[in-house]
Amino acid sequence: MKIHQAFIRLMERKRGFHLITAEVLQALPQLRELKTGMCQVFIRHTSASLTINENADPTVRKDFEMYFSKAVPENDPQYLHDDEGPDDMPAHLKAALLGSSVMIPVRNGKLAFGTWQGIYLCEHRNHGGQRELVITAWGETETP
Repeated sequence: MKIHQAFIRLMERKRGFHLITAEVLQALPQLRELKTGMCQVFIRHTSASLTINENADPTVRKDFEMYFSKAVPENDPQYLHDDEGPDDMPAHLKAALLGSSVMIPVRNGKLAFGTWQGIYLCEHRNHGGQRELVITAWGETETP
């Protein structure tokens, strides 16, 4: 069994849902060595998240942002945590709903996505800054 790990810093992005699959693959070229295995992508933040979804039509990502903005609104007077602005607590809630990591099977040196799947960085802050990811892949280098 082989284990590979990479740490990457993503450039700052505006609020929204952004495809980062290519950046993940670029950061861990050793993935190609694995015949079967798993890849975990973990975000080291509490106001941004990761998910897997549609990678072809950009309106899907816009609809995600619209839905989450309606489901978890800003400026709720009942929020206690608002030291960093009106998007702070909603960002934490959205991140908790979506999660801090995704797992993707590895098959023949590639992420074994279904048709039209990709990894999203879900940026929930207006100015979240650079985001850090830890990418870990493990598996067999030969078919069992």
